Amino acid sequence: MNTLFLRCGEVKSCFLILKERSALQFPDSRTTKSAAALPTSSFPSLFVGVHFGKIISLEEEEDSQTEEKMKLTEVPATKPPQGPCPALSPYLRGASKLTFSPALTLEEVQKENPQVAEGRYHPAECSALQRVAILIPHRNRERHLLYLLEHLHPFLQRQQLDYGIYVIHQAGSTKFNRAKLLNVGYLEALKEENWDCFIFHDVDLVPENDFNIYMCDRQPKHLVVGRNSTGYRLRYQGYFGGVTALTRDQFSKVNGFSNNYWGWGGEDDDLRIRVEMQKMRVMRPSADVARYTMIFHNRDHGNEENRERMKLLRQVSRTWKTDGLNSCSYRLLSVEHNPLYINITVDFSVQPKTSKG
Repeated sequence: MNTLFLRCGEVKSCFLILKERSALQFPDSRTTKSAAALPTSSFPSLFVGVHFGKIISLEEEEDSQTEEKMKLTEVPATKPPQGPCPALSPYLRGASKLTFSPALTLEEVQKENPQVAEGRYHPAECSALQRVAILIPHRNRERHLLYLLEHLHPFLQRQQLDYGIYVIHQAGSTKFNRAKLLNVGYLEALKEENWDCFIFHDVDLVPENDFNIYMCDRQPKHLVVGRNSTGYRLRYQGYFGGVTALTRDQFSKVNGFSNNYWGWGGEDDDLRIRVEMQKMRVMRPSADVARYTMIFHNRDHGNEENRERMKLLRQVSRTWKTDGLNSCSYRLLSVEHNPLYINITVDFSVQPKTSKG
């Protein structure tokens, strides 16, 4: 890399203080950098070295017998510090009518989100208030995942979030275990980033209103007050499923989800009981904002109704300390950083036998 020396002032160090606004021609005549945008200076002269692409400062070393010796010290070029993003983004649109094209492709969604890289995004114009990990449990729902990604990426970007989307895929033929997949997603996501907030998100629920902010609060937050399949009413009093938001501290305090809910149902009620046992309370946005479209589907093979769920729910007070994040065993098959999401594939090869009691 070539260096050009400029005279700019009798100071201990200086950063590109130029006496004249002119084009800087480097000695090899290959690269020219304009100085028109750089400030002039009224200081007396001091030599400063300039590397193309970097800023160099000079530190004087006194020598009483000879001329001053100058030592070059590299200073990395950095962007000016950004201010925090506003609590309410100026890009929010409110309610949207969602459409789902049967012809939609993954390539189209990628083209619509050029700022997303390996499932990650952060706003360029400000510093996001929270780093948010979206965790999506998945098996055999590729079309639903595509529709969710199409709508969720711009939704989160309009909220000016620093976010990453993790899809946790259950391999093999054992019964589906949504809760355990979400525990895995939490543990694996923390290996990549010190996330502030975790959104536990079903693949078939798409948010309709971007004022439904995907950030965590002082208490655990339930984001699905209503959805089209229930007439936009809460499914039942105490419902805590679909999409929930907990901070790292909140989720750790309840020891995460139980790992013992195989098949459909019960794990979200188990989490609510854990939250209440820790003297936390569930918060919800207003009903006119926390609205979702549920993509229609039939019950998946391997995700049949869990007939053990009521028995497990009666045991939460005795089991929560030993059944959760601290007992989540799994075989990690792969972690793939795709353009739009991080895909984590795991295998739960051992499944408890159904009790007869």
